[in-house]
Amino acid sequence: MTETYEVIVVGGGAAGLSAALVLGRARRRTLVVDAGEPRNAPAAHMQGYLARDGMSPAEFLAVGREEIARYGVELVRDTAVDVTRGEDFAVELASGRSVRARRLVVATGLKDELPDVAGVAERFGKDVLHCPYCHGWEVRDQAFGVLAATALSVHQALMVSQWSKDVTFFLHEVAESDLADDDLRRLAAAGVHVVPGEVAGLVIEDDRLTGVRLADGTVHTREVVFTAPRAVPQTDLLVRLGAELTETPFGAYPVVDGTGLTTVPGVWAVGNAMGFAEQVVNAAAGGYRAGATINGEMLMSDIDAAAGV
Repeated sequence: MTETYEVIVVGGGAAGLSAALVLGRARRRTLVVDAGEPRNAPAAHMQGYLARDGMSPAEFLAVGREEIARYGVELVRDTAVDVTRGEDFAVELASGRSVRARRLVVATGLKDELPDVAGVAERFGKDVLHCPYCHGWEVRDQAFGVLAATALSVHQALMVSQWSKDVTFFLHEVAESDLADDDLRRLAAAGVHVVPGEVAGLVIEDDRLTGVRLADGTVHTREVVFTAPRAVPQTDLLVRLGAELTETPFGAYPVVDGTGLTTVPGVWAVGNAMGFAEQVVNAAAGGYRAGATINGEMLMSDIDAAAGV
């Protein structure tokens, strides 16, 4: 038997829960489908969210789930594997359950693919970091390393120099000749030391990062390493529905309006499902905006239908 809701939210992170909270408070029968794979799970804390600064991501999500439950929103731990569009949206779940709704919110986020360097994945979220706004204050004034993923990593090396004046930029598989002359001048002006050569791995002692080892055996003492993962947007459902995507340096994301509405009528994308740089606070705000828009749009549509206009 297919269960019917007014709105289905696929994704139970900050964006999805925020949308569900607004919809629940608007008395909309709402289902959240949560695969339980939040992007920020490796992080011990989240920062930059007013009144929630320093809160653990796990605690934040647990409180959010409790809040949506107060308003009758149903949450199921499952994965949406398919979706079709007819008069409404039919979503197939990995468990075999089928659900339908008039509107769909896609909050499936993205996955981070880390450089294939020994120690990086194991230390990610501890002393291997990617966002200075998320973690820069906590590691300020320590010895930073920046592991280049592409020539665009120059920007990351320049950014983190705001939090430490001891920054070493490891080119790894990027050739120094691939860097623009202007970028080399910027790095020098920021006091960033550029080190060519492939990185073989991180040096870990007593469960903390102490250095970066090059393929030639040279070890550079470092306490923190920043690197930029390759973003892999989780847009399968949007692709299945025919949503228009646009290519960015960080992957292909859906074309959306200011509320998150995609080019597919009735489908919204929020959080990292619609952009690479959505921090928790941004994702929550986007989910709120989408939820309020969806409720208003459904309300007026139903009133117009009843009024015959």
